[in-house]
Amino acid sequence: MSHVSIGLLVGVFVGCVSVVGLGAQSPGGNAAARKLKNPVQATPQSITAGKDLYAKNCRSCHGADAKGDGPMKPKDSHPSNLTDAEWTRGSTDGEIFTVVREGAGPEFLMKGYKSRMTEQDTWNIVNYIRSLGPKGSQ
Repeated sequence: MSHVSIGLLVGVFVGCVSVVGLGAQSPGGNAAARKLKNPVQATPQSITAGKDLYAKNCRSCHGADAKGDGPMKPKDSHPSNLTDAEWTRGSTDGEIFTVVREGAGPEFLMKGYKSRMTEQDTWNIVNYIRSLGPKGSQ
């Protein structure tokens, strides 16, 4: 096997490990996601953009007031109350970002929005969620 082929295989393996490390989150949080820093300042414009995106993508399950009581939540599910002090999937901006992007495991009733939303849009949603309630650990 040539050096180029080995290099490509190593690169693919490292890329896959990186994606798995930031994959969908189960309760308890995600150490790799916890290290992500929010690159989008929580300006009024970002929060307003996040609010609009939340209304379009999240409100049907999490509810208009983000209490987890939306009319379209999957049967027998309990979407997170995004305004309370309990953040079971992690409370840092990076963990919230990862849940929105990759989904919420282990059942994946909440699918990720990675293919439907830009990173900027996802960070705007994080900033909006932060504006709703407890800040958690940053």
